[in-house]
Amino acid sequence: MITNHFLNSENVLGALPHEAKEWLEGLPWAQRRYVLSLCHVMCAVPPEVQAEFLDSYTADGLISRIIHDQNTQQRVNYHLQRFRIATQLTEVVLRGYIRQFCIHSAQDAVHQLDLYLETALKLMNSAEERNTVLSYVLGFEILKILFQMTWEQQERLYRLQPNQEAFVRSYVKPVQQAHRLNGIIVPRDENHFFARRDYYVQNPELSEERLTALILATFRVNAIVELGFSVIRHVNAIQFNYDYIYQPDDNPIFD
Repeated sequence: MITNHFLNSENVLGALPHEAKEWLEGLPWAQRRYVLSLCHVMCAVPPEVQAEFLDSYTADGLISRIIHDQNTQQRVNYHLQRFRIATQLTEVVLRGYIRQFCIHSAQDAVHQLDLYLETALKLMNSAEERNTVLSYVLGFEILKILFQMTWEQQERLYRLQPNQEAFVRSYVKPVQQAHRLNGIIVPRDENHFFARRDYYVQNPELSEERLTALILATFRVNAIVELGFSVIRHVNAIQFNYDYIYQPDDNPIFD
């Protein structure tokens, strides 16, 4: 972010990567006009238009670099399959997630959409930041299946975890609270054991658009990235047994 520290030309140039500073200082006057024109346009247009331009201008290069990281990509694909997630890391999917990651990061910063530019620059300049996008993709896809589980299935999932309390606090409670607040699953007579059956086995009905919006509103970028990164780093960070979690609902709630 630009602060008072950058209020002179030397500090502005000093904030650039060395190669960029040398390139900018070596430009002839005619080409410097092009740079100034671009700066003027970017400052003049609304943040939403800046985001749209940066998305189209940077996405292809970012996607090619992310796809080039075969090691991380293969690990993410492995976990997508392990969680029975059908999403494939195609260019279309990655392009959408890059844009979403930049917008989500900017919105987390007290709704400053103009920080889209800062996030895009970080992604362009750092391989580590680009790997963060893949962690974000995996974390987001895991949250999508958690949001679409019944509460009974969520309970079976957290009972598999070595640290049940942390998992419930970090993921299950926020998801269930979002279900409540948005009228997706509304518990009735919560203190009556047998009344639980009605809402514990209720399948959340969510369109893809609403599902995405709920996750964006419920979890910050860092929480999603940390979820994905923890799974990439440690294969058993989240235990998952599909047959146990999705067993028929005619079993007792607390089996």
